[in-house]
Amino acid sequence: MEQPKYKRVLLKISGEALAGEASRGLDFDMIGRVCDVIKECCAIGVQVGVVVGGGNFWRGLKDGGDKMVRVRADHMGMLATAINALAVADVLEQKGVEVRVQTAIEMRAVAEPYIRSKAIRHLEKGRVVIFGCGTGNPFFSTDTAAVLRAAEIDADVILLAKNVDGVYSADPKKDPDAVKYDTITYGDVLAQRLQVMDSTATSLSMDNKIPVLLFALKDPQNILRVVMGERIGTIVEN
Repeated sequence: MEQPKYKRVLLKISGEALAGEASRGLDFDMIGRVCDVIKECCAIGVQVGVVVGGGNFWRGLKDGGDKMVRVRADHMGMLATAINALAVADVLEQKGVEVRVQTAIEMRAVAEPYIRSKAIRHLEKGRVVIFGCGTGNPFFSTDTAAVLRAAEIDADVILLAKNVDGVYSADPKKDPDAVKYDTITYGDVLAQRLQVMDSTATSLSMDNKIPVLLFALKDPQNILRVVMGERIGTIVEN
């Protein structure tokens, strides 16, 4: 049987992706398809950590804007990620997958507090660990949280599942001449200000030498394909 290319992965899923076509709320059909693939990954021995965004409910900077204090708006965004983490956990459990939710903001009634050693132990036991509430700090995106958790748990790669199928030289929706990259360096991403992740997340992944694979979540099977080493999307590395 063909072996997976990566042993331990950090999968980042945006909140918008969990909302499906509606862009708001939760699309349980889409979540179910994603969880089916996560289950397949676990079945072949891949250890899976997941960071979820919260944009399907609330984006601190965008939705809070100048209407409220940024710190409080970001805290609301962290709570939105906790909602998504619990939803994904429930669907995984319905499919027979062992899962633990850990949050950067303590909410012991519904999730474990984030503890690195416990997270790694869960992964080693074959459990999926879902990390909610971002980094627990305002002014940091969930992309930055994904890189931080990947570095902490010694993940082999960050799987960035988004609504675009790779990194382009420009916005492909606006520029028909935009070129898709198969591979690109962190330095080029920063220099060209490409919208892979925010600059903080990109710098953190560069400093810790963690490759980032960006691909489209429209077909959730892409998660399994990249885990097995198939060239899909764009890989960002040194």
